[in-house]
Amino acid sequence: MDRYYGFDLGDAESCIARLDRDGASPDILTVGDAKSFITAYALLQNGELLIGENACYAANAQIREVRFKSRYLTDAASKKKVRRFAGGVLGKLYESGDLVKDEDCCFYIGCPAGWDAVSREEYRAIFEDAGFPPLRILSESRAALVSACRSKHLQVGYDILSRPVLVIDIGSSTTDFAFIENGKEVALKTAGEVVLGGGLMDEALLAHAIENSNRSDKIRKFFADNAAWKNYCDFAARHLKEKYFTDEEYWSAHSCTESVMLPSGALPLRLRLSIDPEVAASLTEGPLPSLSGRSFREVFSDSLSDVREKLGASLPELIFLTGGVAKMPVIRTYVQEAFPEAVVITASEPAFSVAKGLAYCGKIDDDLRAFKAELSELVRSSVVEEIVRSHISDLYRETVNVLVEPVLRHAALPVFDRWKSGEIRKLSEIDGILADEIRDYLLTDEAKQLLIEPIAKWLVPVSADLEEHTMPICAKYSIPYRSLSLTSYLSISDLEIRIDTKNIFAVEEITWLIDALISVVVGLLCGGSGIALISGGAPGIIAGTFFSLVLLVLGQGQMEKALLHVDIPNVMRKLVRRGSFESRMDNMKDEICANFYKSLEEEKNEEISVRMIDDISVQIEQCLTKMAEIVEIPFG
Repeated sequence: MDRYYGFDLGDAESCIARLDRDGASPDILTVGDAKSFITAYALLQNGELLIGENACYAANAQIREVRFKSRYLTDAASKKKVRRFAGGVLGKLYESGDLVKDEDCCFYIGCPAGWDAVSREEYRAIFEDAGFPPLRILSESRAALVSACRSKHLQVGYDILSRPVLVIDIGSSTTDFAFIENGKEVALKTAGEVVLGGGLMDEALLAHAIENSNRSDKIRKFFADNAAWKNYCDFAARHLKEKYFTDEEYWSAHSCTESVMLPSGALPLRLRLSIDPEVAASLTEGPLPSLSGRSFREVFSDSLSDVREKLGASLPELIFLTGGVAKMPVIRTYVQEAFPEAVVITASEPAFSVAKGLAYCGKIDDDLRAFKAELSELVRSSVVEEIVRSHISDLYRETVNVLVEPVLRHAALPVFDRWKSGEIRKLSEIDGILADEIRDYLLTDEAKQLLIEPIAKWLVPVSADLEEHTMPICAKYSIPYRSLSLTSYLSISDLEIRIDTKNIFAVEEITWLIDALISVVVGLLCGGSGIALISGGAPGIIAGTFFSLVLLVLGQGQMEKALLHVDIPNVMRKLVRRGSFESRMDNMKDEICANFYKSLEEEKNEEISVRMIDDISVQIEQCLTKMAEIVEIPFG
């Protein structure tokens, strides 16, 4: 896409940011002569729709609406108001040329983090119905965090993906909490569903101004008859409050005032707004009627405590403050008291951070789509299969080296004990029984657990070869290399995106490996007849006089054939020492491995090996795809 628009529609004020495809940062657009314009509209008698400040005091308005977003979830009529306002803003953008018909663009529109999927979809449909280009609804708090991480003011960096972050967006009517961990967002509502925003302070500041006016009664009557002008004075109080707290030290020693002339007949009313340290303290510490006599601090602190309790052990390391009152030092103090272990950071431009973050998110998502398309192309290619094929023999060797000793201990030795105890009566039965025991053991969880380390070790060079193909893709889209590194996920236990080293050999694909290992072990340990199980080697039989006599009468070849089917007496079995057999097994380990390697080179079933390569390659490709899914917020 060529352009990305971020629309922060707030309850009190709104703004729009635009980011060009090759732009370094978003620009804030002017709507109705203001970059941060009042969320208000007025429909005049001639059908003209006014947006922003002009809508607040237009004399011939048939319909005038303000502060409707805060009622979106509770008042069905507010949906129509949002649509009309949004449509008016869209018209202003086309009128100014900031938006061109049919241009390749998209809109990202913010909403509170606590809104569920149904509310977000209904909200999206309103803007779609108003004629907006392709759009998506995104959490305002998430957008604010992206804006912070993309700004030069705040250098957070890619490590934010692995750190828990609490975003607190204090708007004009609500305070929005969002917890982000490993790039995933968890919405958190304020304690007790309390509507808490900077607008409460604005109302208190305005009430203080009215109370201290010598024409307070007339001003109250004027506001009763002109609700739009009251709202306009609310906004004036808001701007004065933000002006004061932007440089509290300076204004504490200087006069911070603003006057509004109210058009009340022939003699206008003059309302003087002022703020000083005492008034500033009353805004946060004093009782507020809208909060049933409780103070802003009390309700906000309770909300922070509630959030901390909901988070449990997953406490944030970083807290990011944004919104109209985020720069008030006392707000930062309240947050630090509730989360003393966290670093608290404030947005540099709280009025624009959400809109800019939304525009950034549009470009991020566009880049992610292209990134995932390139990764899918890599997955569909034969690259992964070729890399696995070039290393598959090393994998066989690594696993056999690990399995030989446990196979002898858990399969061969128990079979010897069963023969010696008389459970197995004939030597001719041993080959088959031993083969079954080896097969059964190799399919146990214990044996699979043994494969984890060698497979993880094997994946290191595989990953290195694979990164020659994934690193250029990551670099192209400014995504950290570790996002597509197999080795980085072998040691990260808290992510479920790992090569399944325990089951990387599917049962049907391990058949050749098992059969080859069985053939070598049985062949060397039993001599192919079961005789070697009780033999000290080819030169002689260690079973004592009984076997020596048989050997003299029949010769070794005939003796072995005869013994295969003889039920050897238990007393004779006891002559075969267990220690000698264990010693024989120890001496044969290297020979077993050597014979397996030879079998690997000369006798392995190519069809089975191909299926193993395909199976392992699919798992690696699935892992790459899953890893790509977590690259949701590539900060930088």
